[in-house]
Parts: sequence; C-alpha cells; structure tokens
Amino acid sequence: MKSDAGGSSPANLDMERLMTRYQQADSAAAAALVELMSPQLCRFFSSQMGSRTEAEDMLQDVWLRIHRMRHTYRPGEPLLPWVYAIARRVRVDNYRKRQRIAWRERSVDTLPELSAPKDAASHLPPFEELMAALPESQREVLTMLKVNGLSVEEVARATSTTSGAVKQKAHRAYQRLRTVLERAPVPQTVGSGGAR
Repeated sequence: MKSDAGGSSPANLDMERLMTRYQQADSAAAAALVELMSPQLCRFFSSQMGSRTEAEDMLQDVWLRIHRMRHTYRPGEPLLPWVYAIARRVRVDNYRKRQRIAWRERSVDTLPELSAPKDAASHLPPFEELMAALPESQREVLTMLKVNGLSVEEVARATSTTSGAVKQKAHRAYQRLRTVLERAPVPQTVGSGGAR
C-alpha cells in the first residue's frame, strides 16, 4: 500500500521548498514549516512517550536541532526522513536523560494513580496501552508508518535501516497487536438472556 506521505506528494514538495527557503534565512518559510510539521511530530512523540507535556518539550527540542542543523539538509532530497532522523535522535536522548534522572531520584511517597474511566461501549484497550505492548523499535516503526504516514523507504532512511528491516518490524508489531487484541476481555452485556 503506497502512502500519501511519499517523497513526491505536493505537500512534501512544498515542505522541501520551504526548507530550502528556510536555509536561506527566510523566517516566513521557517514559520510555515513549523506550522505544517509540528502536529505530525507531536503525534510521533506523544505516541512514543504517552505524555503530552514530554512530547511538547521534545517538539521544541527537535525544532532547535533542526534550526542548528538546517545547513545539513540537501535540497532535492526527501525532507521527512531527514526530519525524522533528527526527531528519533531527540527521542533517544530524552529517554536517556529520563533514565539518568530516574536512577538518581528516590521515591519518597508514591501517590496512587487514578485510573481513567473506561468507555463501556468499547472493549478494546486504549491506543496507548496497545502501543506500550510493543518493543520500542516496533513501536517507533509503526508510529512512523501508520500514525505519521511515512513510506517504508522513508522510515528506513530515518531509522538508518533497510526497507526489509522496517517491514519485518512492522509485521512483528502487527502479530503482537493481534495477540494482545485476541486476549482482550470481551465485556458481558447486561440482560443478554443468559441463565440466572
């Protein structure tokens, strides 16, 4: 299945032109690029982290890095793999930073976490729980492919792997999600005419 986020779509060509103008110090192009790409990048980070606040912090960090590294983008090359390679690096750095902080901190009192009310109509686990069931590499690939709409080739370029490796990770992620969904409890309906 071909994604509409492929390198030759009109939206991607517009983003690539904006990036070229951004490299030439066009502040309007930079603002337009931030407006176009931020929602997609925020979804990438929040699907990985589960925290909107952390996702927004990483979004700011990715734009700072893009600004510092904008000279390394080669005009005419697809922009999304270049951006997602930077975003992936930001996510890895953020994870390592959180691990260092957690290692140094000591918990004084643990407060109970209130669970969110579940929708009685749906028996499926929330999206975040489904994604949390996947290993990090599979979650990352699935997020880029299905949430952000990148093509297999773009994900391969962003993750510095091959298309075959991306397809394999996606296939294993689908298998794992299928297993999780098959094990999801089916809610009992009230008044279904069963024995009393």
